[in-house]
Formats: sequence, C-alpha cells, structure tokens
Amino acid sequence: MSEPVNAPADAPGPEGSGASEGSAGPVPPAAVVLVSGGSRGLGLALVRMVLDSGAKVAAFARTITPELQVLADAFPDRTYVAPVDITDVDAVTAFVKQATAKLGRIDGLVNNAAVGQDSMLMQTSPADIARIIGTDLTAPLVLTRAVLRGMIRRNGRGRIVMITSVGAQRGYAGLAAYAAAKGGLDAAMRTLAREMHGRVLVNSVAPGFFASEMSSVLGSEQLGAITRRTPSGRLVEPDNIVPITRMLLFDDTNLNGQVITVDGGSSI
Repeated sequence: MSEPVNAPADAPGPEGSGASEGSAGPVPPAAVVLVSGGSRGLGLALVRMVLDSGAKVAAFARTITPELQVLADAFPDRTYVAPVDITDVDAVTAFVKQATAKLGRIDGLVNNAAVGQDSMLMQTSPADIARIIGTDLTAPLVLTRAVLRGMIRRNGRGRIVMITSVGAQRGYAGLAAYAAAKGGLDAAMRTLAREMHGRVLVNSVAPGFFASEMSSVLGSEQLGAITRRTPSGRLVEPDNIVPITRMLLFDDTNLNGQVITVDGGSSI
C-alpha cells in the first residue's frame, strides 16, 4: 500500500502548533505527568513513582480511592486529582485544563485507564464491544489529543506512554475486543511518534497478565495456566512496570515508537 501523498490540511506543521521536522536534542524529563486510571493497582504505583521522581502529577479515575487521596494530601502543591470517567469527553477536557492551571503545562502522559474482558466474542454483546473499544482505545486517543494541544504549544516537547498489553501481540481466548483495542493503541502510538517528529517521544509498555482487578476476570484457572507457560514462573507485578515507565518519562533513552513487552517471557 502506498503512503499518502499529501498530509491532511490540519496536520501538524513547522509553523503551527504541531511538530516540526528534525527536532534536535534530547526531550527533557517530564515535569508534569498526567496518569489516567491512577486510583489503584498499577495506576496508583505510577502516581507514587512520579512523585518519588520529584515531578508533579495529575491523576483521575472514576472514583478517588483513599490511597490516592492520601498521596494528594501529602503533596498538595504537586498533585491534582479528581473523579473523572475517561469516556466523558467534556469531563476529560475540563480535567486537563484544571490540572494545567494548577500544576503547569503537562509534558508527560501515561494512558493507563482501561476495562478488561472475559468473554468469547460470540458471547460478547455489541454494547460490551462498544464499551471496551470506547474505554480502551477511543478514550485514550481523545485524552492524548487534549494533552498534546498544550504539550507542544510554544515549541513545547514531551513524552507519552501507552500502557497496552501482551494480549495485543498474542491470541488469548476471551479477549478479542480488549486485544483489538490495545493493538489499536499500539498502532496509534507508532503513528503518533512519526507525526511528532521527535518533539514528543511516544512509546508503549505492554505488560503480561498480573493479579490486578482487570486480569482477575480471567479466573484462577486461566491465570494458573498462563503462569505455568511463563518462563519466569510468575505473573507480572506493577513493580515490574513502574521502572520501565519511569525510564520512558524521565531518562534520555531516545526510545520512540516502540512497544516494550514485560511478561516474564510468556510471549517468546
């Protein structure tokens, strides 16, 4: 398939708010990071990591857990948290504006919020397919668009990390819609890395299955089978994902447009 000859009329260009060709020099470490789905599990661990790294963090989830509120109370000048449904476009847009007003320009984004799936496609209703795709693919793209508009304004630069899944790379029964959404997010990540021309580094971290609320819907039998097939002999923990995400947000790695799989070797 040939590449398009002309870019869309509103595509980012060197004179506007978009990216320019050949941005020189390393992208600075993120100073203000937005984490979606930051109230528990991996998301909460990522919020802690950002704060431990000395940066500011904005986090939202459908509900604010006591654990997230404790962090917000402990670092009132470096945090902004609010209950937001990621599929509510108006609420997401308002959150980005409010977080920017309190913390400053957002130059780091971790798309972590997601819903899981445990049903064969034939037993998954059209409404559930739409809900999974809407939450795990459409909503992260809308959030990314909202953050990018401020991130690259006035020659700004930044970093974006998509939390996807090994399910997007290998076939697992009962995950058709979820895998499609996460695979779509990986594809969008690569395209966005190309569109930003180095002004924004965009990468994915693809965890294997770990014992979070999302993977628990698979059931103990399926999780046990996955564990036995994993060369490391154990499922992935949030603590395994945190250092990789920290590297992508704060270190000078020149990684861009890549999917980093962390699954104990189950996909080899």
